[in-house]
Amino acid sequence: MIKVFKIAKGLQIGLLNLKLYASKPIDNRNKRDIETKGSHYLLNYLLNTQTDLIYDENGKPHLANDSRHISMSHSYDKLAVIINDNEETGIDIEIIRDKILNIKPKFLCDSELEDAQDDVEKLMIYWGAKESLYKIFGIKTLDYKQDLQIQPFIKQESGTLNGIIHLNNTAKTFEINYFKIEEYMLVYISKELKKC
Repeated sequence: MIKVFKIAKGLQIGLLNLKLYASKPIDNRNKRDIETKGSHYLLNYLLNTQTDLIYDENGKPHLANDSRHISMSHSYDKLAVIINDNEETGIDIEIIRDKILNIKPKFLCDSELEDAQDDVEKLMIYWGAKESLYKIFGIKTLDYKQDLQIQPFIKQESGTLNGIIHLNNTAKTFEINYFKIEEYMLVYISKELKKC
């Protein structure tokens, strides 16, 4: 029901199968309630302790009384949580569907469109990378095409790419990783790349 990926020291990802989790007794069986309770269940499992979530003014989740950074995502029957002990992070999990071909001009700039073409899996990586970047700040006014930039990359089963957030006349670059798991694409931010 739970898979744990120890990415690096102080960086771990938990993946919860919501369908199996929902088969356990739950007070209210609506999808939103299952996702919320599943998030708490998975966080408590990863942290090995009971914890509470708080949300900032942008709706970004934080651990109560804990300085570690988290991000969460869900798609169909998968829920993913990332915990980074040291710096801000983001995660996205999406089921791979060709529906993304219809929306690619809404979130990709011209150079990204040219790089991705009609490769559905590559488009899913682009989407997940931009979602993960967005979750670093969670500012609703961020424009996916203008403010979030993904550098071209060669798609593999798993890999690394760089993404840049342009905000308030500054730019921050992050290392973003991805891997395919079953029929899903999981994308997460591993660290900020500091300027030399």
